[in-house]
Amino acid sequence: MDYIDALLYINGLAQSEPHGEPDLARRALGPARMARLCSGLGDPQKALRTVHVAGTKGKGSTAAMIHNTLVAGGIKAGLYTSPHLHTLLERIRLNRRLVSEEEVAEQAEVVIPAVERLHAEAAELGKVTAFELITALALRLYAEKGVQVAVLETGMGGRLDATSVADGKVAVITPVSYDHTRLLGHTLAAIAEEKAGIVKEGAILVSPPQAAEVVPVLEEACRARGAQLRLGGRDWHWQEERSADGRALLRVDGGPWIYLGPRPALLGRHQLLNGGAAVVALHALREQGLALPEEAIAAGLSSVRWPGRLETVTKRPAVVLDGAHNEDSARRLREALGEAFTYGKLILVLGASADKDIAAIVRELAPLADKVVVTCSSHQRAAPVATLVEHCRAVGVEPATAADAGAALALARAEAGPEDLICVTGSLYLVAEAREACGLESVS
Repeated sequence: MDYIDALLYINGLAQSEPHGEPDLARRALGPARMARLCSGLGDPQKALRTVHVAGTKGKGSTAAMIHNTLVAGGIKAGLYTSPHLHTLLERIRLNRRLVSEEEVAEQAEVVIPAVERLHAEAAELGKVTAFELITALALRLYAEKGVQVAVLETGMGGRLDATSVADGKVAVITPVSYDHTRLLGHTLAAIAEEKAGIVKEGAILVSPPQAAEVVPVLEEACRARGAQLRLGGRDWHWQEERSADGRALLRVDGGPWIYLGPRPALLGRHQLLNGGAAVVALHALREQGLALPEEAIAAGLSSVRWPGRLETVTKRPAVVLDGAHNEDSARRLREALGEAFTYGKLILVLGASADKDIAAIVRELAPLADKVVVTCSSHQRAAPVATLVEHCRAVGVEPATAADAGAALALARAEAGPEDLICVTGSLYLVAEAREACGLESVS
């Protein structure tokens, strides 16, 4: 089997899944199905020390900071994230590099037959999903490569997520807000309960400050599983400081220890909070016996990269790409644009997935812009341009329209002067196509 064969098989699984969000009944069988699949592969997850990251916003950035710091400290580390921007290989990183096509093909030769056996022997569990297969493939690769710490980002929720087959003794739940409500619940408490499914027996759970209704849910999950909750604003604190020469620093006070060093290289004040959670999680790993040098934290935070999140891809005019796709992330983007950039006019290129709260995203961002161009990605979940136009008009904004990301960028550039800012946002699928239109077809 080669890489193309593996991709064709994975895509076949994906195409057999319901469009939009997964079927509830099928999702409920996920943990049993994933456990059975991993058992057929020798339970590779049991060979791994895991940091498990869930949450509604900031989980990818936080996971990337943890992984980058581990590598800076000489730890052999894996990073598993989703979705990808351009290629499946982005989802599976090993010591910062993307996994190779050959490595995926090699693992697929073992994992795909295990999937077929499971379908034949346990049809009652339903078909393995594409995400479950990729997760199993990543876990097996990390185990075979002798990874010392695997940082796993959940795909959706936590309790029923494929990544929850791993026993993460350190877990992070980033700020919880509304997303995937049909599957995760219509209240923050219900969503938090799903996220808290990643908390395992005896683990350390790191959380930034949460909404009032979320905190009791996390406390109860930890109490029930003999885990420790380290809550931001209560058990640890963070703030931005300035060095004598004016450099921005991050200070994290964890009680018995203090980190004072470079702030995360990622733009936006919200990355200070993500950085704080990452630092606390890294100290939890040290507490559990991982030999991570203190100086690695500064090196890891100051060099982290995470494409598609406040990513500047061109200048004069600046083109910034950000995958904000719900109300809270759109609000953070709005704040970050004011804090991190100086510009004349703001031209917003906006697209979204049909299952998102488009009204909230538009409400947060469209009135901020001098010009709005609405478009859609080629993804099957993309909302039609006409839907975005309606939402813009509802907030008093008359947008221009474009058929795709490339055409939208061309319209935006025609409108922009060299000191202006073009921001492409609303969907990671749109961000990926905008990167490609800018000549960036891969990430490293």
